[in-house]
Amino acid sequence: MEYTNLGRTGLSVSRLCLGTMNFGPQTDEPDSFAIMDRALEHGINFFDTANVYGWKLGEGVTEQIVGRWFAQGGGRRDKVVLATKVYGKMGEWPNDQGLSARHIIRACEDSLRRLQTDTIDLYQMHHISRTTPWEEIWQAMETLVAQGKVLYVGSSNFAGWHIAQAQVAAGKRNFLGLVSEQCIYNLMTRYVELEVIPAAQHYGLGIIPWSPLHGGLLSGIIRKLAEGSAARGTSGRSADALAAHRPTVEAYEKLCADLGHDPADVALAWLLSRPGVTAPIVGPRTMDQLDRNLGALDVRLDDATLKRLDELFPPVGNGGPGPEAWAW
Repeated sequence: MEYTNLGRTGLSVSRLCLGTMNFGPQTDEPDSFAIMDRALEHGINFFDTANVYGWKLGEGVTEQIVGRWFAQGGGRRDKVVLATKVYGKMGEWPNDQGLSARHIIRACEDSLRRLQTDTIDLYQMHHISRTTPWEEIWQAMETLVAQGKVLYVGSSNFAGWHIAQAQVAAGKRNFLGLVSEQCIYNLMTRYVELEVIPAAQHYGLGIIPWSPLHGGLLSGIIRKLAEGSAARGTSGRSADALAAHRPTVEAYEKLCADLGHDPADVALAWLLSRPGVTAPIVGPRTMDQLDRNLGALDVRLDDATLKRLDELFPPVGNGGPGPEAWAW
């Protein structure tokens, strides 16, 4: 396993992050435990979850599974850099969601209880709040840091200017502020290259891409459909996206076959090669999926391949950051 620092911090995290969103809804508890154990065997020390995962209002199903795994002991908690999130709806009352100081503090206490731990290593705001001032947000986060309940704070699904706002406000308080941004980023979704990644790099945030395989479309979906082994891509958004981009996906799978690499490995390797990226989030439903994801660490893409990927999946506008992406 390769390791890198999370943004500008001294915290070392694996170049792949274990996403736990499937634990509960798609993967039962014993299999979830086995996947987390295997992740540690592979050297993956960066685990990501959220209080809303499990999708049963207010229950934090996935956090509970992770907590019961930690409770088995064996140094599990000490080895893991644990990330979870706050913002989503956790109850029916108005203050059971968002980024008010009240909700941040209460949600953190609830996550700590479910996760059976004293400290959250990376506490991420799951979405921007357009109604809460940064002074309130940072006061709440500073309280949690001072109490030792949170070590670092991150964002998720922020725009570039939100990152700038957050860091300016944190700087006025002599507070570290954000250390990471978790955003959707993959070959088919490259909007963050315009402003989010440049802002993150400027302020020293590590990029943690979610949906690195674009809902399975970059994992060899056409081959899997032909084999009858596709778990996704036959209905819903995945099917609609495949119908809209089938020629591109077919050309991509051919390129990967020519390279002799699995399409999922190429998609992850591309992200690992991108400036500012710390660790793509892999969200396996099975042990086999986790094992296969590790192949991406051995893939090196040459300039010709990177150019071909840009041809198949063009960046937004002229490519790169704004304003050059849309202006001279």
